[in-house]
Amino acid sequence: MTRQLHLNAFLMNTGHHEASWRLPESDPYAHVDLAHYVRLARTAERGTFDSLFLADGPQLWSNLAQRPAGALEPLTLLTALATATEHIGLIATASTSYNSPYNLARKFASLDIVSGGRAGWNIVTTAGAEAARNFGLDAEPAHAERYARADEFLDVARKLWDSWEDDAIVADKAAGVWGDDSKIHPPRHRGTYFRVEGALNVPRTPQGHPLLVQAGSSEDGRRFAARHAEAVFTAQQTIEDARAFYADLKARTAEAGRDPGHVKVLPGIVPLIGSTEAEARAAERELEDHIVHTHGVARLESLLQLEPGTLELDGPLPADLPSEDAVEGAKSRYTLVVQLARRERLTVRQLIGRLGGGRGHLTFAGTPEQVADAIETWFTQGAADGFNIMPPVLPSGLDAFVDHVVPVLRERGLLRTAYGPRRTLRERYGLPRPANQYTVRENALV
Repeated sequence: MTRQLHLNAFLMNTGHHEASWRLPESDPYAHVDLAHYVRLARTAERGTFDSLFLADGPQLWSNLAQRPAGALEPLTLLTALATATEHIGLIATASTSYNSPYNLARKFASLDIVSGGRAGWNIVTTAGAEAARNFGLDAEPAHAERYARADEFLDVARKLWDSWEDDAIVADKAAGVWGDDSKIHPPRHRGTYFRVEGALNVPRTPQGHPLLVQAGSSEDGRRFAARHAEAVFTAQQTIEDARAFYADLKARTAEAGRDPGHVKVLPGIVPLIGSTEAEARAAERELEDHIVHTHGVARLESLLQLEPGTLELDGPLPADLPSEDAVEGAKSRYTLVVQLARRERLTVRQLIGRLGGGRGHLTFAGTPEQVADAIETWFTQGAADGFNIMPPVLPSGLDAFVDHVVPVLRERGLLRTAYGPRRTLRERYGLPRPANQYTVRENALV
């Protein structure tokens, strides 16, 4: 069978372009409208996407003047979407920096059960002082410390998901025995960051545990992904950079003792689709014309850790920017943005325009065939296992992709025409169901 694309729909209120909410078609209240997300989920399912994804952070993003701010809690929203869909995977972002393993493991286990095995967790280590101050800290923890905490967090979560053996429930009415206590394994974890004693109060789930996704491309992020991730969301601007990242991550995964085929690399792409290339370019210009540059400058200064008022709109980035080693926030995104500006000699105004659509993800304007060509090229030339589809405007951008690009990909044999018998999200990604670590350990001792 021909290797096929994995497609994930990254859904963000009115679309990924920061000016999308200003278009006549957009609903400024869509970010809190369940019906809006149900429609998007069903559209992605019509396109036979593997999954959909909701980003999140424990702070109020940007300022209220810039774009729709605030978001519904993603696990709550995905539980509602689980009842409105049948096949598509449901991936939520949740932070290891500002959650506890027991509560989060329980929530994801519950979503996996409710959805029939379609849950995924995008594991993030939250950057930014704003989030830190919401949890009683004066500043964000150091980058390396956030990843060390994430490692232990995931270790505890796995112990909790495995704390019930698959056959712990006996349900023997005649004998009056509901469950087998010998098949419950309390973690009794004592670590640097966490102390967790008891077993989870949710049975082992259809997938064993949710699909594990990771989205950081820094050195720490790559090491973490190689050890744990089953899918990786990444931002790459060129096919050369994407191929280098792909090869590096697959090699690291093998060095970690895992099958490189068991981690799927999904770069983000923001597709602006028109019946002609000129039409697509015109749509791109219309969105750029709606950008409020004062917002873009403030956001860029924050990312680059510059004092307000440092950047000149029609000048280049300063020559003396901090090095990546000095950045404790989003390291990989910092590097990508600086390299983009230097490589293409962009002014601050031009850079804001390039970032307005996808915050550093690849933006591509063209016909359905041209968009499909770009996807196929990256997919067949060692740069991707699939793509994180990030429509600039919603719902129209997702409609256009499903109605016009998906048929081209199907004609080329790159995408399924219908969902097959595989039911769980990890089955869709071609991944095995993980064995229960306690059962494996006991069998090894026999």
